[in-house]
Amino acid sequence: MKFGLYGLHRDRNVDPAVLARRARLAEEAGFESLWVGDHIALPLGEGNPPRLEAMVALTYLAAVTTRVRLGVGLIVLPQRQPVLLAKQLTSLDVLSGGRLTVAVGAGYVEPELHAMGVTLAERGARTDEYLTAMRALWATEPAFDGRFVSYSGVVQHPQPVQRPHPPIVVGGHSAAAYRRAVRQGSGWYGWGLDVEQTAKTLFTLAETARGEHRPAELGELEITITPPGPPDLDTARRYAELGVDRLIIELEGIDDDAVDGVIASVGETLAGRV
Repeated sequence: MKFGLYGLHRDRNVDPAVLARRARLAEEAGFESLWVGDHIALPLGEGNPPRLEAMVALTYLAAVTTRVRLGVGLIVLPQRQPVLLAKQLTSLDVLSGGRLTVAVGAGYVEPELHAMGVTLAERGARTDEYLTAMRALWATEPAFDGRFVSYSGVVQHPQPVQRPHPPIVVGGHSAAAYRRAVRQGSGWYGWGLDVEQTAKTLFTLAETARGEHRPAELGELEITITPPGPPDLDTARRYAELGVDRLIIELEGIDDDAVDGVIASVGETLAGRV
C-alpha cells in the first residue's frame, strides 16, 4: 500500500515557506506522493479557500523535494488547452526527474466550466479527445485532427522522462469515468469513499472492465482512494485487502495547527506497515 497526501496547494499552504516545509516533512515521513487539485474559479458561497493553480504548485513542489512523487488530481481536463497542457506536464516530468502522475476528470462545476468556455454537455467528449491528443503529442506525432483540437506540422520536445508518458489516472464515479479508466487509464481514482463504498465501487468497476477492451500495454488497473478521513492502521489494511493500491490522505477539515502532526503521525504509523 502506498500513501499520498492531498491539499498542500490550499489554505495556509499557499505561503511558500509553509508549502516547502510541509512538503519536505511529508517526504521524510514516508509518503509516496503529494497531490494537488485543480479548480480555477469556483462559484460564490460554496467554500472557496485560497488555492494555488495546479501546474504552478507542482512546479514549486518539484523544486523543494527530491524523492516523493507528484500528482495532479483531478485535473479538470476539458477546461484545459490540451496542446499547452501536454507541454506543461512534460516540463513537470522533466524538472521533477520523472516523478509526475496525472489524474484527470471531466469536471462537474458548471459555472467554472462555462468560465473556461466549456459546456457541461461536451465535457466527456472533450476529455476523451484531449487525452488522445496529448498522447499523440507525447509520441511526437506531427498531426492530429479532432472535433475540439487539431494541429498539423508541429511536434514537442523534449519528451517526458517517463515513457511513453507519465501515468494517467482517471477519476470519477460515473459509468463514463469507469469506462474511460478501463480503456485509457493506468489507474482509477475514487474520492471520499469509506471501506464499504470502496468495495461496492470496485465491484462495479470490475463489471465494467469485463465489457470493455483494455489495451495490454496499460497493465493492471491501479486503484487509488481518498478516504473520508485519515485512516488508522486497521482501516488501511481493510482497504488493502480490497485491492486498493494507494490511499491519499486529505487535509481538509483538519485544523491548521494539527496538520504537521497528522503528516508526521500518518507517515510513521502507516508507511511500510500496510
